[in-house]
Amino acid sequence: MSIDQAVNIGLPVNLGPAAPPEPLPSGARLLKGERNWWFLGPGGVARLRDRHVTAEGALHADAEQRLHESGMFTPGRIRSYALTVLTSTHCNLGCGYCFQNTAQDQLGGSRPPRIAQTRLTSETITEILGFTERQMAAVGLDKLKILLFGGEPLLNPRGCLELLERAAEIAPTSAWMISNATLLTPSLARRLADLGLTSVQVTFDGDRADHDRIRVGRADGGATFDKIVGNIAKASEHTPLQWTLRVNVSQETFHGVDALIDRLSATLDPARCTLYFARIGDVGVGYANSLLHTGELSAAFTRWQRRALDLGFTVGRPGARKTCVTCGHTDGRYGAVVSADGTLASCWETAGKPDWEVGTVTDGYLPGAETRDRWIACQDLYRFDEDARTLARFRDSVDTALLDYLQETGRL
Repeated sequence: MSIDQAVNIGLPVNLGPAAPPEPLPSGARLLKGERNWWFLGPGGVARLRDRHVTAEGALHADAEQRLHESGMFTPGRIRSYALTVLTSTHCNLGCGYCFQNTAQDQLGGSRPPRIAQTRLTSETITEILGFTERQMAAVGLDKLKILLFGGEPLLNPRGCLELLERAAEIAPTSAWMISNATLLTPSLARRLADLGLTSVQVTFDGDRADHDRIRVGRADGGATFDKIVGNIAKASEHTPLQWTLRVNVSQETFHGVDALIDRLSATLDPARCTLYFARIGDVGVGYANSLLHTGELSAAFTRWQRRALDLGFTVGRPGARKTCVTCGHTDGRYGAVVSADGTLASCWETAGKPDWEVGTVTDGYLPGAETRDRWIACQDLYRFDEDARTLARFRDSVDTALLDYLQETGRL
């Protein structure tokens, strides 16, 4: 199935090519499904009929007014300050595509050079929490959501636990973590959950054989698939943690994803897992992904999402194009990314990288004139071989098919 078959933004007309519709405000999107139109706004998703949309693929004025009146163009209120903390910039895996690498391993092994190693200390936690209190007071937020990040955050379990314990003293705190899960024991998972950790994102690089060739131990190049799955299963027995399983898609993993979905469903509890498929890009470390955003890839994403839903996994619902609460505001207004040494970055993709600092937790953010060229937002560093229009059409194709299937199966 080609992208043009999957997404048809304009209705058929006989008046020649129509001018593209004006962009919708607030990052809203309008997609043509098989039986209806989908409006994706900051306030939610609405199903529309042909009568609500012009022949050029734009909203009729009365339909747009109704959507405004119902709050579909209104973003939800930000309720928590979003704090990302790298508890350790070191990692025990040697993945060649990692954005924290500074180059590829010239020997072809599992030890690509990385950003400098630092670990979160008690003194830095004090400085981070003082900074966070000041930031929260400035915007009137009284809740805190922490992302435990790395490197591999669990290379510094004491830092993770102390940060969560002490953060609860300044504000009601919830937390999530991005981890490779190779170091996650049941007892550690339980202690983290008791301190407010609710979910963990873990990455898989295709099915077992592909994963064990790509996502390997940094010290010995050893396999990790069974260890990761086993740790998730054991942690699930001892905690209520939820799991986001990110599936990296490249030319090296593409053909094993179908089998991976079935394997994960047989080993883990799908009701506690969200599956998320992500095509890997390059962030300047020389990683090549020849898989393009073609009709074949959009059809595969659609197949994978439907299979995951049918097996009981959650698949994230499409939405409007949203500004990241952290890197979308150049003054760190609603969130911050802090490296293990207390330096500030605009986004986790630049944390710990030389010459990308935008301040420190001790002194705050540098003036905008000094950080303008260092302020990187989500995805700004990723390099793809296609243009933005092709990437947008790919996303629209996949999201339209997912919404159609959710509606068809009574899940929406």
